[in-house]
Amino acid sequence: MNKKYGVTSTGLIAPIIREGDDLSKIVTDTVLNAIDNIEDRDIVGITESVVARAQGNYVTVDEIAADIQKVLGNPEKIYLYCPIYSRNRFAMILKAFARAVKSQIILYMPSVDEVGNVLKNHPFTGLDYDAYYKEIVEKEGKKCLIVQQETVMDEKTKSVDCRLHLTQVNKGWFTLTDFCKEKCQYGLLGSNKASEEKLKLFPGKDYSTRLIDTIQQNIRSKTGKTIEVMVYGDGCFKDPVGGIWEFADPVVSPAYTKGLKGTPNELKLKNLADEKFKNLNGEELNKAIKEEIANKNANLKGNMSSQGTTPRRLTDLLGSLMDLTSGSGDKGTPIIYVKGYFKNYATEK
Repeated sequence: MNKKYGVTSTGLIAPIIREGDDLSKIVTDTVLNAIDNIEDRDIVGITESVVARAQGNYVTVDEIAADIQKVLGNPEKIYLYCPIYSRNRFAMILKAFARAVKSQIILYMPSVDEVGNVLKNHPFTGLDYDAYYKEIVEKEGKKCLIVQQETVMDEKTKSVDCRLHLTQVNKGWFTLTDFCKEKCQYGLLGSNKASEEKLKLFPGKDYSTRLIDTIQQNIRSKTGKTIEVMVYGDGCFKDPVGGIWEFADPVVSPAYTKGLKGTPNELKLKNLADEKFKNLNGEELNKAIKEEIANKNANLKGNMSSQGTTPRRLTDLLGSLMDLTSGSGDKGTPIIYVKGYFKNYATEK
């Protein structure tokens, strides 16, 4: 029986990865042991979590607090604007701000945060984040004021815009990228709780770039095939029920091989079948569509024949696929192998 497949995304089980491990060797060995038919332009994704862990890209709450005092000048009060509502993403950062400030934290917390989490009676966690965040600050011996209307602070109060994806920042304000930036180009953006006193930062671009290049070279030397490799974080998709955007990382992919640059260059198969070749059927229809795809323009940007296709970068689309495949819990598959992504209906065998 001639079985035919399109795109497949497979989670590969890997060892538990620790700081200092040779991640390029672990990924290479995992792929070679799991995949029998490695082909050119197959894609390997490594979740940012294990990349940062292997890199040892950690920082303690005390270290963050010290850097906050250094950057803000040992402030009396700090105004935090629009923090994300997340125990994993922001609670530890808030603890560091509370530890750094002299007297008071002022939090502007709208009813819904930047990525769709609700302030009170969170549907999935059951938390009231205003009470939870206030408790964190007060446990550090500081005052906490929660406001739900935008407030203009006096010049003595240091203001930090805590949003994840900024288009502009108020003059004189700081952002989360201004803290711990010596350890990570993204600062505190994309950090995750590692323990009650430690955070894992987003992986560094230089380390990630060396990693993906080494893995690509390793696979080529072992198989003669040139695969593509990327580090992936949140895939940027929205939960249709909870209304939450899965995009708390600064970027989807901090590093990827050059074959993953650009956007898809695809024709809309549905439109070909419903419009241009609506009078054809069976093998005649199949042949016509395959010829249309095989002879498509190398750049369809602005061409109406591509209407309805997804206008996103390849790495962003792949990041969503990989993030959904690996999940964020206990599956134990931090390495994702994607086959057939660059094939289409015309290249079907």
